[in-house]
Amino acid sequence: MKLNTSRISQLLFLALFLLLFVRTEYRGQDEINAAVNGFFRADPLVLVSYLLAAKSWTWLLLPALLMVAATMLLGRFFCGWVCPLGTILDLISPRISKRSPLTALRGNLKYWLLLPLLSASFFGLNLSGLLDPIAILLRGLTFSFYPVLGMAAQEGWVKLYHLMGERRDSLAPAYHLLHDNLLPFRETTYPLAILSVVILVGVIALERYEARTWCRHLCPLGTLLGWLGRFSLFKRLPGGLCGDCGQCRELCPTNFERDILASEDCILCLECQHHCPHQRVSFRLSAPFHGAGPLLPERRVLLGGISAGLLLATPLRFRRPDKVSRLLRPPGVRDEDDFLKKCVRCGECMKVCLKNALYPAAWQAGMEGIYTPVVIPRLGYCEYNCSLCGQVCPSGAIPRLPLEAKQREVIGKAVFDKNHCLPFAKKIDCIVCEEHCPIASKAIRSREMEVIGLDGKPRKVKEPYVVDEICNGCGICENVCPLETKAGIEVFAVKNRTPINASGNDSMPVGTSESDLGYH
Repeated sequence: MKLNTSRISQLLFLALFLLLFVRTEYRGQDEINAAVNGFFRADPLVLVSYLLAAKSWTWLLLPALLMVAATMLLGRFFCGWVCPLGTILDLISPRISKRSPLTALRGNLKYWLLLPLLSASFFGLNLSGLLDPIAILLRGLTFSFYPVLGMAAQEGWVKLYHLMGERRDSLAPAYHLLHDNLLPFRETTYPLAILSVVILVGVIALERYEARTWCRHLCPLGTLLGWLGRFSLFKRLPGGLCGDCGQCRELCPTNFERDILASEDCILCLECQHHCPHQRVSFRLSAPFHGAGPLLPERRVLLGGISAGLLLATPLRFRRPDKVSRLLRPPGVRDEDDFLKKCVRCGECMKVCLKNALYPAAWQAGMEGIYTPVVIPRLGYCEYNCSLCGQVCPSGAIPRLPLEAKQREVIGKAVFDKNHCLPFAKKIDCIVCEEHCPIASKAIRSREMEVIGLDGKPRKVKEPYVVDEICNGCGICENVCPLETKAGIEVFAVKNRTPINASGNDSMPVGTSESDLGYH
């Protein structure tokens, strides 16, 4: 395969993406200075959907604004020079035998995907991350391929360790090198892992029909960049196929509809220029919109797409009340609606979660919340001295907070289930939750009570109780509860997520009542 400038750029950005992906992991340090979130912060689809949904600005997305300006000047170069998913498709496509193109994907389908997404964002329903190509790639790697790699490496290393016998100690340096720099920090299985890999493999499988089928006919980011690229000052000359050749049609990875390369389809890969047998193709400065053609094939597509977004914005917000009580968000998230408008659904926060507390939501938050992070205390807990999730969040949906401030953020409140908790149900001592509570003054305490045991005799039992005013809902109590399956103490969502007092004392914050805590 001959390497031209665009191909070299693609390979470098793919290598950077994979390097940052591997480094977006706990590697023994409390700070992650370089994360794969940089790709999302330069993603114009993330920027536009954020602005439409949140109706606010964040400097975290300044790179995306610069990418918009560069696209309006140069054209849709991101798809042909930067996009890691596009690079993977270009590397795989020549090795896949082609069938007849899928005619059902041609025409206006890409507009019917992008326009409802943008329209729904304007009405407060931000689902763009579900179809963003970088998010699709990252979710497939995070939830499926990377955990499988870690488990396979672990099992393979164990077998190799046994085979080496007395010489196995010589393997230790190599294992530590891999574990510290490449493999996942901990083994985790995620819900929606199969769905994530099916979507990613489906995008790749479309290469059986045309090169870059996803990019041509479906990708909402590519469609948006194509619109922005219509302002470009650089145009391909000649604009169509030469009458005596036509080889560009075979070389172009995007589209030569009606023998003309539309400006919104050109990804500036330069394949036609490098391989033109007559050296006729060039890219030169030209007037904006010159030869761009109509913005949309039909007006009804624009109106229909906007209407579809409006119609989706209301029903997809439905949430089952019994699920909302256990809908726990990462630390620092205080407003559910604001969080959903900003979340990219990339999965980075779940990947770095030190104690396996975060998992992608399936139906807990309704259709609107699919793939957003939720805390499941029975599977993991929020480490008191960890703030990694806020560091890697690309859009600030999970705010980046100093550790001291993060420790005071309220995720939920712990509540004892007296039908299961051992001191209440079995009349025996158990203070496991109190011992593990990370708050210095202890949000879970116990008091000695005179009770009647199950044998009918009076006895003294240490009954635990929760100090609501200093409990931050980290979930460690529910996680370490020795009962099987259902814990004797559970963390529930609260209406008021105001941070607990910095002093950590037991006085109730001014203006706080029991009803504010979300339970009776």
